[in-house]
Amino acid sequence: MRFKLGLCVTGSFCTFQSVLNELDGLIKGGFDITPIFSFNTANLDTRFFKADEFCDVITEKTGKTPIKTIVAAEPLGTSQAMDIMLVAPCTGNTMAKIAGGITDTPVTMAVKAHLRNGKPVVLSVSSNDALGVNGKNIGALMNTKHVYFVPFAQDSPEGKPNSLIADTTLITATCLAALENRQLQPVLL
Repeated sequence: MRFKLGLCVTGSFCTFQSVLNELDGLIKGGFDITPIFSFNTANLDTRFFKADEFCDVITEKTGKTPIKTIVAAEPLGTSQAMDIMLVAPCTGNTMAKIAGGITDTPVTMAVKAHLRNGKPVVLSVSSNDALGVNGKNIGALMNTKHVYFVPFAQDSPEGKPNSLIADTTLITATCLAALENRQLQPVLL
């Protein structure tokens, strides 16, 4: 069976390459991927990727042009419904918005539209303040029905003690588990 997956990409630019590395695995795993970009992903050129170049790579891999507006993301909850939504990378900013029910980007609109249908959302955390001010949002989302996390760990305990990053090599396994309504364990690596 081929699953329809919404790939929501937010602005943790330093982790884009690791997400791209896992994209082929998702496709081989039977996922038909529709990319959805946050405004920052769609528009900012960084030292890691130029916005247009990143968009081209995603389009080439998925065969679909990324959704870049709130209006285009809203139907993903109805007429264009996905089986699963993956936010990779998921910044602290996006986590806070999802936890608070804020829908002011294409990504947060896609997630809200998806959750209202009671379908799984997988978050691949990449945040420098996840064990700080964003810790409460992780706690709230871990206790939210239909929200699952790609297992994560501290990425630099000495230099950035509040930072967490998901093990992106576990994205496909986490998505498959979420489709069975279960959290891949252990979630804390």
